[in-house]
Amino acid sequence: MADGIQTIVTNRRARYDFELTDHFEAGIVLTGSEVKSLRQGSAQLAEAFIKLGRTGVDLVNCTIPPYEMGGYANHEPRRMRRLLLHKAEIEKLRKGTEQKGMTIVPLKLYFKGGKAKVSFALGRGKKTVDKRQTINDRESKRRLDRIMKER
Repeated sequence: MADGIQTIVTNRRARYDFELTDHFEAGIVLTGSEVKSLRQGSAQLAEAFIKLGRTGVDLVNCTIPPYEMGGYANHEPRRMRRLLLHKAEIEKLRKGTEQKGMTIVPLKLYFKGGKAKVSFALGRGKKTVDKRQTINDRESKRRLDRIMKER
C-alpha cells in the first residue's frame, strides 16, 4: 500500500489482449454497499468495458458482489457505474475511440486517498501474431535474465 493506494483488482488480460496507448484515471460513483464490498476486496474487471454516452462515461459489466451484511439496501452486482472525468478528458476519449479499432479498456480498480478509482487506457486489439510476439519476447527476456543470474 504505497502512497495510500490499495489495489482491489487488476485486469491482467488487458495488456495481453490490447496494445495500450493513453492512460487515464477516474473516480467512480458508488453506493455505500458497493464501497463496503470493495473494501472486502472483491470485484471482477474481466468482462468490463467503458462506454461513452451523450451524458458521460460509464463502466459497464464490472461485477461487484453484494455486501454480505447489506440486507435490503444491497446493490445490483453488474449495474452501470458513472465515471467522474473532466470535460477535456472525455473529449480526448471521444476522439480516440473515433479512430478505427480503438476502444477503452479498464485496467485496475483501487482506492486512492479513501476514494474508489478506476485506471483505464485507450487500446487497439492485438492480432494473434502480435500475441505470439509478446509471448516470445517475454520468454527471451526470462532466458536472458536466467543466463545473467548464472554468471
